[in-house]
Amino acid sequence: MQRQDGEAGRPVSAAPPLTETEYQKFIRETTGRKLPLYGYELFAADRFPSLNNVPVPADYVVGPGDELRLKLWGAVDVDLSLTVDRNGQITIPKVGTVNVAGVKSSELEPRLKAQVGRVFTNFNLSATLGQLRSMQIYVVGQARQPGAYSVSSLSSLISALFESGGPAATGSMRNIQLKRDGQLVTTVDLYKFIIQGDKTADAKLLPGDVIVIPPAGPRVTLMGMLDTPAIYELGGAEEPLSQLLAYAGGAPALTTLHKVLVERINREQVKAPRAVESRTLDATGLASTVRDGDVVTLFKINPQFANAVTLRGNVAMPLRHAYQKGMRVADLIPEREALIQFDYYTRKNAMVQLESGADVKEEKVATDIKHLLEEINWEYAVIERLDPTEVRTQLIPFDLGKAVRERDPVHNLELRPGDVVTIFGVNDLPVPIEKRTLFVRIAGEVKVPGIYQIVPGETLVDVVKRAGGLTDNAYPYGLVFTRESARIEQQANLDRAIRRMEADLLSGGVTQAQNISAADAATAVAQRDAQREAQRQMLARLHGLKSSGRIALEMDPGNPELPVLALEDGDQITVPNRPSFVGVFGAVMAETSFLYRPGASVQDYIDRAGMTAEAEEDATLLIRADGSVESNPAVRNWFGGGGFMGKSLQPGDSIFVPERLDRRTAYTRFIQGAKDWTAILFQFGLGAAALKTLR
Repeated sequence: MQRQDGEAGRPVSAAPPLTETEYQKFIRETTGRKLPLYGYELFAADRFPSLNNVPVPADYVVGPGDELRLKLWGAVDVDLSLTVDRNGQITIPKVGTVNVAGVKSSELEPRLKAQVGRVFTNFNLSATLGQLRSMQIYVVGQARQPGAYSVSSLSSLISALFESGGPAATGSMRNIQLKRDGQLVTTVDLYKFIIQGDKTADAKLLPGDVIVIPPAGPRVTLMGMLDTPAIYELGGAEEPLSQLLAYAGGAPALTTLHKVLVERINREQVKAPRAVESRTLDATGLASTVRDGDVVTLFKINPQFANAVTLRGNVAMPLRHAYQKGMRVADLIPEREALIQFDYYTRKNAMVQLESGADVKEEKVATDIKHLLEEINWEYAVIERLDPTEVRTQLIPFDLGKAVRERDPVHNLELRPGDVVTIFGVNDLPVPIEKRTLFVRIAGEVKVPGIYQIVPGETLVDVVKRAGGLTDNAYPYGLVFTRESARIEQQANLDRAIRRMEADLLSGGVTQAQNISAADAATAVAQRDAQREAQRQMLARLHGLKSSGRIALEMDPGNPELPVLALEDGDQITVPNRPSFVGVFGAVMAETSFLYRPGASVQDYIDRAGMTAEAEEDATLLIRADGSVESNPAVRNWFGGGGFMGKSLQPGDSIFVPERLDRRTAYTRFIQGAKDWTAILFQFGLGAAALKTLR
């Protein structure tokens, strides 16, 4: 389609966007929402192409300007392209003129065959339509782009609307008229076309036809709980509420039938021209009418269940259940299996899935056994009940075991519709130790390593006895005892120390920059950059450290008796065999392990390893096999007197010789602020491997 304005034959660009009407502005100011005009988005896309390359219908009437393609073969062989002239005729060589105007396309071939048959015999004929004529029509009134248009002779009223851009925001969708020679030909209601696909009122266009789009009729706003909130145009001055809902696809299932608000404008009232009416979606309400300016609001249904009680928490299937009169807690939980969480079976089934041997660790098995079942708190559960008279929530606690196991009427409470019954696990509301199932893991040099269920108050000595006692190769002084609660606390301390160090590095860098003289600026900047890079690397290594949760038992190496230590759930005990080496690492020439020699001192092993030039001998640390740490009192005189270098070592002990540190750096201030390496190792549970990482 081409619009006849400006340069002849110039294609029309996309239709301009709709402007906001005064009614839309009123609704936006009233409701806070910008609602669209229903149906106008149909014309929002780029303009549709004219109907040219489509099959010609059988009832198409040939007229001046149409192209006919005529083929003859047999006694005569001709291939012609003929245009119908303004007189409605075509000229066939040796046959003469033939009048084809007003002939339907389905009748064209027989008519031409009869005319040619007057001159020739023994021939075949094929006649088809080629390029169709165009015609000029007019789109006027409240159109988005009014004007004169050149359209295909196949165009109809509705197709011309698509080609021209449709009604403007102020134009009607319900009363579009087609006029021919001053007479009304048809009136199209586009709502019927959009909603029902009804094109019965559509009509073929003829040259000179005028499409008139009158101003929009009464408009009503429909909003709230529906899928297509919009501004709708009424077909008359008033329409039933049921018809308005039909335009929007009907009231959804989630719309309440008991309350609909209609805000109405009464222009006769001067001071307060607006009023609110409340209706229902019953037969009477649906038959009531709406009129121009009304704002209809639909509401959601009440989410309350009329006959449901809810079971949730540490249960197999947290669900709403149908309420029955006289229903009690035990009826809601008829079987104890209902208190086994659904994912317990998932975890249980995963235990037998095929895994590679490298992936199956004792720690994983221990974790699976420990956490396979979330245990129930049998002594406490609660009913949450809404008190409608006071409009507040009541919590009614009860003993779950007595309600379900014993059917005690005091605790097997009667339920009401809307009640929410919550079952807790021992981890949801921590219960006393004696009410928990406790597991500890013992491995290494004991006669029966394994995972043992313990009773509250059972000690390390008791579990070792249950495991058959120590083997002949056991090295109790090097026993590794780890606890999860200690690991969490150690890691928190380490994280706090790292954050404090980062703050010190930042503030120290600012102070150093402010105290640099102009003469020393170049040298100081280079030193500062190198120092900061070293500090960043140290921080990166510190961030990678993880606490082990090991607790130093500090036993006498000569007579290592196990302490009477009460165990907790998740404790892990590993008894090593007696080692034969002492490790020396850090700033030494030979960073390795040496054979243990009874009576050999710290100095003896350091001499065998050989210190480097960067070693700081006064900061040497002795890491005992039991997890305790001793430092050289030359740094901090905690142990009183000398003799650190003369201390005797035990199998499994390690010696760490740190590199010399710049006492002016923030890193050193961090070390001093944290007291020393001994305090760090003790508080954070870091071992010899961590010290190697720090280097």
